[in-house]
Order: sequence, then structure tokens, then C-alpha cells
Amino acid sequence: MLIVEEPIGAYEKFPFKDETYKIIGAGMNVFNELGNGFLEAVYQDALEVEFNLLGIPYKREVPYQIYYKGERLSRRYIADFIVYDEVVFELKAQEFLVKANHSQVVNYLKASNLKVGLLINFGEKSLNYKRFIK
Repeated sequence: MLIVEEPIGAYEKFPFKDETYKIIGAGMNVFNELGNGFLEAVYQDALEVEFNLLGIPYKREVPYQIYYKGERLSRRYIADFIVYDEVVFELKAQEFLVKANHSQVVNYLKASNLKVGLLINFGEKSLNYKRFIK
């Protein structure tokens, strides 16, 4: 399995580009209203309101089983949102993103078997986001 973080200029070839554009737009609306500094749960709640206002279909806190050699493990991953039934959306409210945040999205893609991931951080001075494809 190959996971590629979106390179500059790759937007035109990116799967579900319109959907991820709308999700990022919803994130920008929330960030413009709240700014940075709140807890992650506050941004999750605000995004849920924004998704409803924009008519964006989503599921919140979706659990995924993890398997090892065909055996289901007791631990699960819980994705913040699955949007449009196609995009794993993980949000953060940290001072800056680190590689472990990227790895988390990659692992969600593996566990969910979805092809597109989106990571948005509300903790920085401006909204920071990354797209991932599998």
C-alpha cells in the first residue's frame, strides 16, 4: 500500500477534490469564527454545526477495527469524521502538526480502507491542512 501526501500542484489529480475542498471550506468557516486556542472537542462540535449548515454528509467518531494476520485486535481506531462516506477527516488543535499526526491519518486510511484522508489543525495562527491519498 502506498500513501502519498499531496504534493504541490497535485490538486487537479486528487480524488474527491471537490469534496475535500468543501470540507476545508467548512474548516475555514469555523476557524474564521472561533480562531485558534480552543480544545479539539470545541472544533469538532463547531464543524458538526457547519457541516449541517452546508449540507455536507458526515459521520462523527467512527470506530474501525484493526486486524493483525486475520485476527481482530481489541483496540480500535476512532476517526473524528468520515465525510461524504469517502474521506477520513482528522482534526487537531495543536500548536503545530508533527509526523505522528500524519501517521495517524495514514493508519485511519489503512483501517477504514478509504482512499482519501484530510488532516486539519486549528491550533496554529492560520488554518493548516494536509490531504493524503492511498
